[in-house]
Amino acid sequence: MQSKISNSLSFGWTVSITSLAFVVAQLDVSIVNIALPQIAATYKASISTLQWIIDAYTLAFAVLMLSAGSLSDLLGAKRIFQAGMFVFGVASIGCGLAWDAQSLIGFRVLQGIGAATMIPSSLAILNQAFSHEPGTRARAVGLWTALGSSAIAAGPVLGGLLIEISNWRFIFFVNAPLCLAGLLLSVKLPHTPVSGGRRFDFPGQLVWMLSITALIAAIIEYPEFGFGHPLIWGGLLFSALTLLLFLYIEKKALHPMLPLHLFKSSTFNLLLLLGGILNGAYYGTVFILSLYLQNVLHYPSLTAGLAFLPLTAGFVISNVWSGRVINNYGLRVPILGGLALFIAGFAGLFITKADTPYWQLLLPFMAIPMGMGMAVPAMTTGILASVDKTLSGTASAALNTVRQASGAIGVAVFGAMVAGGSSSVLYAVSFSASISIIGAAIIWLLIFKYLKRG
Repeated sequence: MQSKISNSLSFGWTVSITSLAFVVAQLDVSIVNIALPQIAATYKASISTLQWIIDAYTLAFAVLMLSAGSLSDLLGAKRIFQAGMFVFGVASIGCGLAWDAQSLIGFRVLQGIGAATMIPSSLAILNQAFSHEPGTRARAVGLWTALGSSAIAAGPVLGGLLIEISNWRFIFFVNAPLCLAGLLLSVKLPHTPVSGGRRFDFPGQLVWMLSITALIAAIIEYPEFGFGHPLIWGGLLFSALTLLLFLYIEKKALHPMLPLHLFKSSTFNLLLLLGGILNGAYYGTVFILSLYLQNVLHYPSLTAGLAFLPLTAGFVISNVWSGRVINNYGLRVPILGGLALFIAGFAGLFITKADTPYWQLLLPFMAIPMGMGMAVPAMTTGILASVDKTLSGTASAALNTVRQASGAIGVAVFGAMVAGGSSSVLYAVSFSASISIIGAAIIWLLIFKYLKRG
């Protein structure tokens, strides 16, 4: 009896503290969306500047995630987790104090560095703590995902409330006490093993950073310059070449930050693709929907934030449920079911018009997050189960790198279409729904055909 109570407390403590990192990181993916009109008014910012304010965070998140995952395995997940908490808290205060759009973008980059450090290490702590109990690990990952996913959905609600009672700067200040609490409480987290004899892959990190940054920058600046401009086609070409160079470096490196043997697993590859499609569709669409609710339907900030409340409920319900489904039916059922819901939700967005009543948006606003909430815990559990636990930080970093890079690309691609006023926002909603349905349908077929039952 005593042992059961002790194990329960240990489980709850570990999941709670590691999930706090995911909560603050995910909160800052979405909470900023609801403040975009206010930030634009404060700094007289253009659409491309607003895209950079969103993507500076997700871009830094994406380009540094692999390095952070590698460092987590090399130096210990707990130590890297604590460093990430500190950096994120300091950066959040800087965002709240930003004196112009450029300084805000700079502090958003620093936030992304902190988030990139926290996420793979927090997931590695979970995986290493419960690797001997697959059922417990699935439940822990499900709760970790549920709390983080509910934060990304709750971001617009909390942002709208903070803007209503104060101003947009407080959407960043709210992170500081959470990070301080996480830093202090993490002292009692279990110690984590390290991978001895490895070195940090500096060349790989540099080339990867250049490749992804050039790609995102070219997409964001495309509407202003056009494809014929050397900065655009040159950026895309540079990104492709440096990506090939990155793969060459990783193949030859004695201690690569992304061991290419991970990609020999078809399960690993399929789940990476799934993560990319889900995040690209969701991040890009939420960016557009924030503008749709405020600039087309003319909702006040608080009302627009509350309009996203069904997304929070959808994530929480399906994430918690997903862990039980995984234990009973394996990975395939929740992923396929989640993708079906995801597709149905995006199909519901085709009804959006300049005067669409909110009740007609409720079903898609519930179905999209419920679909993601069903699929993501199974996807994460599958990724962790496909590698040795000493590479769990690297594996989780690879997954979250793909997810964050895809999210940044989603914002860049879908956001590029909203510069022409209300009509362009409406077109962007339909376009994002169409692309999301096509991508999700393709991965559904692949999962159905190639992912083994169980």
